[in-house]
Amino acid sequence: MTYRMQVYKITYPNGKIYVGRDETGTLTYFGSPSIGQKALIAADHAVGRHDFTVRKEILWEQEVPEDEKETGKARLALEEKRLIRETGANNPAIGYNLLPKWRG
Repeated sequence: MTYRMQVYKITYPNGKIYVGRDETGTLTYFGSPSIGQKALIAADHAVGRHDFTVRKEILWEQEVPEDEKETGKARLALEEKRLIRETGANNPAIGYNLLPKWRG
């Protein structure tokens, strides 16, 4: 058995982004933002929430055999953090990621 590990980017209607990771490569998985992130997203989209379109892009992907799953998870976490910084998803003006902290 192999695992398809992915880092994805969600783009919301206002142009802000969220970068997250998925350990199974599920097509329909759109992330699991923290309570703080959910509140920010909800506040930004209170108007127009009845017709809401988001885009999911795969930024990084790797298939990992079962015997390397733990190593793959560690690599996935590193890639997610790298891509959050690279895309600026942790910059409140650009995205919804709260970690790693935006340093400006």
